[in-house]
Order: sequence, then structure tokens, then C-alpha cells
Amino acid sequence: MPRVAFLCNTNTQKPCAMSVAKKEFKKVTTHSLQQMKDQGEKISMLTAYDYTMAKMVDAAGVDCILVGDSASNVMAGHETTLPITLDQMIYHASSVVRAIDRALVVVDLPFGTYQGDSKQALNSAIRVMKESGGHAVKLEGGVEIIEGIKRILTAGIPVMGHLGLTPQSIYKFGTYSVRAKEEAEALKLKEDAMALQEAGCFGIVLEKVPAALAQEVAEMLDIPVIGIGAGPGVDGQVLVFHDLVGMTHQFHPRFLRRYLNLYEDITGAIGQYVKDVKDVDFPNESESYPS
Repeated sequence: MPRVAFLCNTNTQKPCAMSVAKKEFKKVTTHSLQQMKDQGEKISMLTAYDYTMAKMVDAAGVDCILVGDSASNVMAGHETTLPITLDQMIYHASSVVRAIDRALVVVDLPFGTYQGDSKQALNSAIRVMKESGGHAVKLEGGVEIIEGIKRILTAGIPVMGHLGLTPQSIYKFGTYSVRAKEEAEALKLKEDAMALQEAGCFGIVLEKVPAALAQEVAEMLDIPVIGIGAGPGVDGQVLVFHDLVGMTHQFHPRFLRRYLNLYEDITGAIGQYVKDVKDVDFPNESESYPS
């Protein structure tokens, strides 16, 4: 049972109101995320792709780490998320899992490892769980991938859905613009969201959809809805780590808030190192071993 505090106004003699204290989660699970939604606590989610990065993200108190197929862009330099392979995702995920103490680790299934074949979807999810130690998988799409989701769930593997702008379908969309602005697409998104919940997904990511629609979906569903470019009315937010800290300095979407400008800081530091080496200022006497 959660701790309950009784708040009384002795001046007005009004009846006491009950306030449920938010629970501290020592280890975040899918159940924890559901509790956060039920208690009205927003969920923080951030990407990570390697041990060092994940160690910092986890230490900062992020609830959920997404090992995203966005590694294809920010780690490997590809134009889209499509080229990254299942083996590469497992490599990134295993590095992240070794770093974390508290956060829930969700791993993207990459393009071509689950669409159109529910048996392949299950095999891909099993490989991720067994070989990386991740806690859950995320798949893009709605009713068209429901059979794959159900098959994964029968193996006891938690699944997170992803609707709205689905980057693995970028060549179908032809643009990274906001999705579901028209009534027909908005209706399909809501139907897909309900289908994902009914199939057993523990949560859904909504990417680049109108804020009002995202809030409507979050209020319609019992499971948590995490937004990226979906406004403040959802149950939590996710960003790409490299964008948040300003390493991807040429990427300026409307939804992004930069908390640091590491591109300038890092290039400045490296530039100073180069100068110090050229000027024979590094290493100095205190940075050298005596005979």
C-alpha cells in the first residue's frame, strides 16, 4: 500500500484531504511504468547506445532507456534507420544493459526482422532478450503487425508499440513531417493504439503527431503513452540523447529542447588539445614520468 498523508487546514476547519505519496522505484519495470501512469507521474525516457552513455543516463534517474534503431543515424552515420541489423542492435543493447542499475531497457527490433512474419518476429525478440539482456522490445506499426506482437507476448516478452511517424516506413511516407493531421489517419492511429493495448502491449510511443490527438490517445488508453514531438498531454517523453546534449548540432526539430551544446564544447576541447600538442605544451613536466 502507498503511504498516505492527511492534509488539514486548521484555519478553515475544512475536512482533511488525502494525498498519495509517489512511490520511489529502485528498479523500474513495466509494472512500474503502469503505476506511474496510474499515479499521474510523468515517465522520463531517453536513448542510449553504449556503456558509458548508459551509465550517465541511468545515474541521472531516467526511468526508461531506449536502445533505439536511431543508432543507425547517430552512431553509424546512415541517412535512415533501415540499414541497422539485429546483430548490431544486440551489440548496442548488451553494452547498455551492462551499465544500468535502475532503468528499464527497451530495445528496438530493426527493420526487416518482424514485419510480415510473426515467427520471425518471435525469433528476433527472443534473440534480443537472450543475447542482450534487455527487458522489452519495441516494434513500429499497428494492426498490420498485431500477429507478430501476440506471438512475442506468448513467449513472455514485454512489447512496446510505436505509432505516428514510424521512421522504418520513411520511404512510404516520403517525409518526416507531422503525421495524423487528417481525420482519416487520426482515426486509424486511434484504432491502432487500441488494438496494441488489447493485444497486450505495456506502452506505446507516439512520434510527431498533433498534441491534441496525442492527449486524446493517452486519455483513451489505460497503458502509458510516451511522446516524442507529441505535446505535453501524454504520460511521458522520450528524446535522443545526442539531440538533448547538442551533439547533433545540425538537427533542429520543433519538439527538441537542447540542454547542452556539446558539439561546441567538445570540438573546442579537442582543438585546444591539438594546439597544445603542436606547441609542445602537452604533456608538461607534471604530466610526465620522472626517470
